Amino acid sequence: MTYACRAKGIFRKDGLKPLVGDEVDMEVTDSKDLEGSVTSLLKRKNTLIRPAVANVDQALLVFAVREPQPNLLLLDRLLVVMDRQNIPSVICFQKTDLDKEEAARLEKIYQKSGHTVLLVSAFLQDGVEEVRKALSGKVTVIAGPSGVGKSTLTNLFHGEEAMQTGGISRKLGRGRHTTRHCEILPIGRDSFLVDTPGFTSLYLPEMEEEDLRKCYSEFRAYEKECRFLGCRHEKEPSCSVKEAVEKGSIPRERYENYLSLCREIQEAKRY
Repeated sequence: MTYACRAKGIFRKDGLKPLVGDEVDMEVTDSKDLEGSVTSLLKRKNTLIRPAVANVDQALLVFAVREPQPNLLLLDRLLVVMDRQNIPSVICFQKTDLDKEEAARLEKIYQKSGHTVLLVSAFLQDGVEEVRKALSGKVTVIAGPSGVGKSTLTNLFHGEEAMQTGGISRKLGRGRHTTRHCEILPIGRDSFLVDTPGFTSLYLPEMEEEDLRKCYSEFRAYEKECRFLGCRHEKEPSCSVKEAVEKGSIPRERYENYLSLCREIQEAKRY
């Protein structure tokens, strides 16, 4: 039975806000109209600010192969955000029917990232069952830019038109915002999908450069060979990570994204 609940004013006083995915205590205020009041929030195992959800088991990060072009820096930001909350990520490259070569290139970039990578075409329903298996038995937050097919995938798994879908804005060349709010949807036995609005920017959590390096698992096999302990892999001489990039053992795209995020962390410390 589902009740429409309001949070008590004490939460606002304490600076707390109930999030999608929260486990709560509640009391029934109107049994006829199925209304209630949230009296307390139970302890969260993790919390995300954008998207604003709590208590998820994993994240499904969806990016299109084309239309819109994938923003890999945004993808890396999301991976770092999830990693900082100890939330495993599954990377889903959607719309593979538009460009199979590009899909293969993107898969290669992230194949040693420590995250599961799935290639999917919701239009052809290729790879959909692999995604369904990855979601089974878990509470999964689905995130990514607008227009990449998140709502289309959600509708496939939920079995109905759960979310309005939209195309790509011709003027802006990016997705029209179709999901307006977060919502938990059942997609199978003990399996839930948290659908979220699309977005095009994301700030890193407060962190050190050392924490960022730990998010790039491709570096680990080479870091021990760096000349300097605690090497930042930026301008230091005899850096094995940089050498691996030049040899093609570490994808240049991942390395350049790492440098961009490093600069962002350094800049944040100045202010």
